[in-house]
Amino acid sequence: MKYQYIIIGGGIVGLATAYQMLKQRPGIKLAIIEKESSVAAHQTGHNSGVIHSGLYYKPGSLKAKNCILGYKMLLEFCDTYGIPYELCGKLVVASSKEEIVELDKLYQRGIENGLTQIKRISQEEALEIEPHLRVLEGMKVPYTGIIDYTVVCEKLAELAIEMGADIFTGHKVEKIQLSDAFATIVTAQKTFTADLYINCAGLYCDKVAALTQKNIDTRIIPFRGEYYMLKPEKRSLVKNLIYPVPDPNFPFLGVHFTRMIDGGVEAGPNAVFAFKREGYQMSDVDLVEMFESLAWPGFRKVMGKYWKTGLGEFHRSFSKAAFTKALQKLIPEVQEDDLIPAEAGVRAQACDKFGGLIDDFKIIEEQHAIHILNAPSPAATSSLSIGSTIAAMALK
Repeated sequence: MKYQYIIIGGGIVGLATAYQMLKQRPGIKLAIIEKESSVAAHQTGHNSGVIHSGLYYKPGSLKAKNCILGYKMLLEFCDTYGIPYELCGKLVVASSKEEIVELDKLYQRGIENGLTQIKRISQEEALEIEPHLRVLEGMKVPYTGIIDYTVVCEKLAELAIEMGADIFTGHKVEKIQLSDAFATIVTAQKTFTADLYINCAGLYCDKVAALTQKNIDTRIIPFRGEYYMLKPEKRSLVKNLIYPVPDPNFPFLGVHFTRMIDGGVEAGPNAVFAFKREGYQMSDVDLVEMFESLAWPGFRKVMGKYWKTGLGEFHRSFSKAAFTKALQKLIPEVQEDDLIPAEAGVRAQACDKFGGLIDDFKIIEEQHAIHILNAPSPAATSSLSIGSTIAAMALK
């Protein structure tokens, strides 16, 4: 099976990359290899469906640039192909004087990123929008929206096939061999060759990179995000999206409320170390993967630095009462009985050898490969922009 380009991974970044490559250079021979039986089976299909505005990211970073451009590209794509979305907006809520200071910093960052329509609002103004809030001050972010990213992926896959791509599901990459002329990619079912392959393997991107590269300086550490749904009769407590002011030292946004495109209201997530890369249940354990993560020197440093935060996250994982208490910081009326367990997701968080949780997207090149080694949130919002960037690198 000979191709010019092979993309490993059928999540939203891999599919968007294929779509952009075929648009930029029609007629190329391209394939997508996905180990599951369908596209968008892991991070893409388990996320909360938020269209991010670009508020949180360091100005000038890959995240900021790609999120803001990708946001516009995503809306245009959805308008073109009739994919439902809603720009409902969100509130970021400060519940203490210390958080007001961080909220001011976040507002300035948003302005630097070009989000001129964000607005600092008073307690009274926030309560007009979300009457059940506990709030001192807030920030209104009208850009934020909701969508089903699996639907986006299905359309991307359909368009890629129409433009001549082949998609092989149920094909797990087992071996990659490089020669001067091409790369040979082996699955249990087939052997492929490609002039260039693009590693968009998400939770396993470092493993795929390690098939040809020694001494990879990045390790994917899986963090499970657990959610509850509000009972239908309690959905009126939340009008749209409500977020706390995030901890600036931790690459997660804290538990929040998200109205979904289907009308449900999601509450969460926490962020707990998963004992398996695709460990969506607390009981999912892969001893090899778990010990690989724990043996990584960078992650040991992370544990040493954030152990108190980590214990708090695990406590919320085991205690519905503790999870409810965290949610009550935003909506005091929420009670344990109002929460129904929902589907969890797993975030592929890249960690370097020195204890840094890598905050920005990370892309590296070698002779016959491009590796996307860190593409966490807002990768779904950013996907068409990231895909365009990777496409330009690949076609060059």
